[in-house]
Amino acid sequence: MPTVNLCCHEFVVAISSIACILGLWLLRDCNQGIDDFQETEENLLRMSFAYWLVYCIAFGIDKVFLLDSNVIIVSLRITIALSYLLTFFCILSLPLHKFAVHKIEE
Repeated sequence: MPTVNLCCHEFVVAISSIACILGLWLLRDCNQGIDDFQETEENLLRMSFAYWLVYCIAFGIDKVFLLDSNVIIVSLRITIALSYLLTFFCILSLPLHKFAVHKIEE
């Protein structure tokens, strides 16, 4: 049963990596006339997509390739953990940024 859960997790990570690429493509820098607050929000979204894409790539390398070196495995796992945390904090800062903008407007 744990292998089924692991396969489902790998499938979700693969689908979310495609979604990250699409999200980065949709957020490409084509809007020139936006204010600073909207630009900051778009940058936070771009960073969260980019960090999650790094997570997906590092997770895929960790699961697909059978690496022999402990240094590579440890650095991949550190990359996975850091990109996961950076994604979490970028997503957490989005509503905090909106809250700060509403406080400034009032």
